[in-house]
Amino acid sequence: MRNTFLNSTSLINYSKEIYNCDPITNIDDIHFNSKDKSIFWLNTYGTYHTKEFKQIISSTALDDFLLKLISNDKHPNKVLELDNVIFVAIKVLKTETENFDTEQMFFILTPHYLWSIQEQKGDYFEWIRERIRENKGIVRSKKTDYLLFLILESIIDNYEDTYDDISDSMTILNETSDVKPTPEFTQNVEKEKNTIITFKRAANSLRDIITKLEKTEQQKVNKKFYSELNTQVNNLINTIDFDLQELESKINMIFSIQGHRLNEVMKTLTIFSVIFIPLTFLAGIYGMNFKNIPELDTEYGYFILLGVMLIVTLVSIYLFKKKKWF
Repeated sequence: MRNTFLNSTSLINYSKEIYNCDPITNIDDIHFNSKDKSIFWLNTYGTYHTKEFKQIISSTALDDFLLKLISNDKHPNKVLELDNVIFVAIKVLKTETENFDTEQMFFILTPHYLWSIQEQKGDYFEWIRERIRENKGIVRSKKTDYLLFLILESIIDNYEDTYDDISDSMTILNETSDVKPTPEFTQNVEKEKNTIITFKRAANSLRDIITKLEKTEQQKVNKKFYSELNTQVNNLINTIDFDLQELESKINMIFSIQGHRLNEVMKTLTIFSVIFIPLTFLAGIYGMNFKNIPELDTEYGYFILLGVMLIVTLVSIYLFKKKKWF
């Protein structure tokens, strides 16, 4: 079990002058000596390493309450300020999965080290590790609040890129011509709408966390970083809201067009019915089996009746056109 933990954990130690990312061979190698003011980034895949978590929390003199927080993988979005440490719990969308599953992430933040715990192996933070390794940008001159900023920014960027790809492939958002509201169409609409709502829910969760980080009272957090993140996530939510409104508008338009077509068909059928009702009435009268129907003995009775029927038809059509029914 310990080997599993070591294989699932990495430790990066860096500052302006130094960089170290040696493999962890023993859990005792995990220590945070902040005397040289360097930064430590400990990352662990898996939330089930309870024994190892307890040992690390104990050896680094962290609040024991953190162990209880980490052990619960059903946390709602949460930002807690403990003694000299900030605990963050967030549900993150797994954009690489077909059904957009979620995973729990924990962040334990102090001035000189950040411990990130991810429920599942694999992430999209490699570009951050590269910037630290290659000393690109300002990351190695900043503290852990900037590192957490980069991680949250990476999550937002991943949401944006994935959502852009998905919205571009949505048939209802991009095309409404020759669309018929079949059961398959309705199912596809529901699927696309659920996808948009899933991203909106994930973006709202992220905004909630960022807003809470902006309101933290501890001096270790530079709030201007998170104000920028708030702008980014708000832009994403605005885009999602716009697409959701556009989707609903196009759905309503499609069904309105189909309803109009159906009304036109019903109107045409009604007009034909109105025309043929009096003709059927006349045919029904002279089709009765009574002997004493005077017109039956008229020499030109048949042609007279056809003439009357023609006149009734023409008058009906004239009246319909006058009323602009067709």
